[in-house]
Amino acid sequence: MSITLNNGFKMPIIGLGTWQMGGKEIKGLIMNAIKIGYRHFDCAGTDYKNEAEIGEALAEAFKTGLVKREELFITTKLWNSDHGHVLEACKDSLKKLRLDYLDLYLVHFPVATKHTGVGTTSSAVDDKGVLEIDTTISLEATWHNMEDLVSKGLARSIGISNYDIFLTRDCLAYSKIKPAVNQFEIHPYFQRESLVKFCQKHGVAVTAHSPLGGSAANIEWFNSISCLDDAVLNDLAEKYNKTPAQIALRWAIQRDTVVIPKSSKVERLKENFEVSDFELTKEDRELIKGIDRKYRMDLPAKSWGIDLYA
Repeated sequence: MSITLNNGFKMPIIGLGTWQMGGKEIKGLIMNAIKIGYRHFDCAGTDYKNEAEIGEALAEAFKTGLVKREELFITTKLWNSDHGHVLEACKDSLKKLRLDYLDLYLVHFPVATKHTGVGTTSSAVDDKGVLEIDTTISLEATWHNMEDLVSKGLARSIGISNYDIFLTRDCLAYSKIKPAVNQFEIHPYFQRESLVKFCQKHGVAVTAHSPLGGSAANIEWFNSISCLDDAVLNDLAEKYNKTPAQIALRWAIQRDTVVIPKSSKVERLKENFEVSDFELTKEDRELIKGIDRKYRMDLPAKSWGIDLYA
């Protein structure tokens, strides 16, 4: 299953998120995911600190003939502190991933922060724990540098992440190359109906990060509540003989949104990928619509000392 982006490239609708994947486990996870059928991998450059390990796994997959480069869709992202160094940051990611081009490069967050060197995140907050925002770099300037990556052949598609309606509208207005994708948090407890509709109306594909309502880390760090425990999802899981996670992913896919769930367990990788053999009825999708709590799981305010979404 795939969707066609506004530039004609196809993007697999199910991908594997790589946040919190680290160390020796990555190679096995990537190889197993490819064997299961995953062809879309979502990375995040400096922030996830695992591109080198992912690159090693991809190189092994290509070398052994497990998959060809052109069969994969690889996404990574520009970190906040690299807004003024887009070309260098992209090349750094490509080097670590051992790739000649990216299928999709995203502006990770709509904010530029103090730069202390490509590949570092130490500049994210000051000694008081507050995000150090660089007010000299505009999002428009960042975007035009992103556009240059396409002309140089370093990225086939470019996009945005964590942009609201107004920032997305502005990007559409000043862009020469329209954003192909907007990736932001979406799950049954945070459905973002207006933002999803706006993006899709204007030809910007939507990727749902945290499509299962966040991870154990979200729950531990932010005292979040998992939507997978909701009675509606569990009742539907019983009805369709699926898991609550599969119900949440199928709901997202039927909204024409790309999903990038993550897991470090092979059985969960299989489970998350096996969501194409059933379809939720309109009535059941309405039931899920009714549990929207406007509940954000990812809270930069708690980690960066400032609410970017205020």
